[in-house]
Amino acid sequence: MTDTTSGVITPTSDDERLDVSTAADAAALDDAGIDTRTTDVTDTSNAALAPERTFADFGVEPAIVEALAEAGITHPFPIQALTLPVALSRHDIIGQAKTGTGKTLGFGIPALQNVVAPGEEGWDELPDPGKPQALVVVPTRELAIQVAGDLQTASRRRPTLRVVQIYGGRAYEPQIEALQRGAEVVVGTPGRMVDLLKQRVLDLSRVRTVVLDEADEMLDLGFLPDVETLIAATPADRHTMLFSATMPGAVVALARRYMSRPTHIRAQDPNDDGATVKSTRQVVYRAHALNKVEMLSRILQAEGRGLTIVFTRTKRTAARVAEELTERGFAAAAIHGDLGQGAREQALRAFRSGKVDVLVATDVAARGIDVEDVTHVVNYQCPEDEKTYLHRIGRTGRAGQSGTAITFVDWDDVPRWTLIDKALGLGQPDPVETYHTSPHLYTDLGIPEGVGGRLPRGARTRAGLEAEELEDVGETGKSAGRGRAARSGRPSSGRTGTGRGRRRGAGQGERRQGEPREDGQPQRRRRRRTRRPSQGSPAES
Repeated sequence: MTDTTSGVITPTSDDERLDVSTAADAAALDDAGIDTRTTDVTDTSNAALAPERTFADFGVEPAIVEALAEAGITHPFPIQALTLPVALSRHDIIGQAKTGTGKTLGFGIPALQNVVAPGEEGWDELPDPGKPQALVVVPTRELAIQVAGDLQTASRRRPTLRVVQIYGGRAYEPQIEALQRGAEVVVGTPGRMVDLLKQRVLDLSRVRTVVLDEADEMLDLGFLPDVETLIAATPADRHTMLFSATMPGAVVALARRYMSRPTHIRAQDPNDDGATVKSTRQVVYRAHALNKVEMLSRILQAEGRGLTIVFTRTKRTAARVAEELTERGFAAAAIHGDLGQGAREQALRAFRSGKVDVLVATDVAARGIDVEDVTHVVNYQCPEDEKTYLHRIGRTGRAGQSGTAITFVDWDDVPRWTLIDKALGLGQPDPVETYHTSPHLYTDLGIPEGVGGRLPRGARTRAGLEAEELEDVGETGKSAGRGRAARSGRPSSGRTGTGRGRRRGAGQGERRQGEPREDGQPQRRRRRRTRRPSQGSPAES
């Protein structure tokens, strides 16, 4: 149901929308000979989904149960309750559930439970102790950091168990040294892992468990050949778990080729037939490009707003919006491809810890980010397609929490938005025209009347990005992440940020001669003029 006067989309069970797992997905899996179990997660008669059941009831070993309890995690989410019995018995599975439903522990617990750490029973009987026993492949660096962190939390009561992160943007040497010291679990991105595999630093010959997380996203990013290379380097009798939001043909083919009689486990709420979790409230406005910052600055002062992610289509826009919000008094940070890995990790750490409460991000840089207490997502620029829209708004309303997703549609983006609206059945093909002075903007989002475009000084309680240490990660490739400009998320320019007309110096994000500009075009070489000797003057010897 849609309130066309304000642009608010209110999900109801009567809306016919694209499910995250369509009938075509199920048919493709059936044709491939893959058994599908579709479970109603609201079925109270299903003993596996009983709310009083704990991880211990599913056969999870006490050390993991205790570590999770220390982190405040005692009861499994539905996708975890459905996958644990199958995965712990080491049957291949394909897990499918909407974003934000807790898939990480669904594969993380079985992976941890089937590795042996130094000093534990069975360590001395291993053929090659110290070689990786579990491999987790994810599409992005940020997701690798997040998954590794969750696995380290779950294995805290097993102090000798080593989880090593392998991804690009960081120096090779520390990762090589970590592998040489020994690792039980390796989490990383396909590109860097294939590099180390070819250098014979990463040995996957003793891997018992392989996990492919966000498989459809890895295919979208072109990682299929690298994924196949990694899987081919593991033993044939491995335990394989694949998690994917959708089941495109390439994912089905991957499952058919590399998995042994997998079970497709699908967690579904019959009262939530939309592509996103029903706890996410969706609001769409037609906004003018020159008025978006004014609207955004007022939305960020809405009552009850917590952590907020603002999505843009371009790196330049992300940097500019973060800078403008910072100048207006908001604690904002940017994350995009022009930043070095150190600056990206700094921004994410500051966001997770609450030192900044606004993260301005591009789609690829923020893919798979899972941060608790994100109450609002703002699509500052219209997404490219419905899959990008679903990914963006899936950053809020996670793990049973409620959230608000706001989309700005510029006049030029109306045709693109119409296609997204039609694909998802949102019922809002023509968003209401809205400005920062529109009364419905304030009533829709709970914005107090009279707020301005700047955050009052009394409300500026966050420490800010500068309070988060910038780690030297020995970056490869770009030398981003240095200087104040990089720390604030701004692309380097002629200004250092402390005054106008100052010469660019070393360490201030300068661009060397011949390096490409931010728009991808090669920099023109500046010719040095030579003064012609005046007529009659002696020639230089």
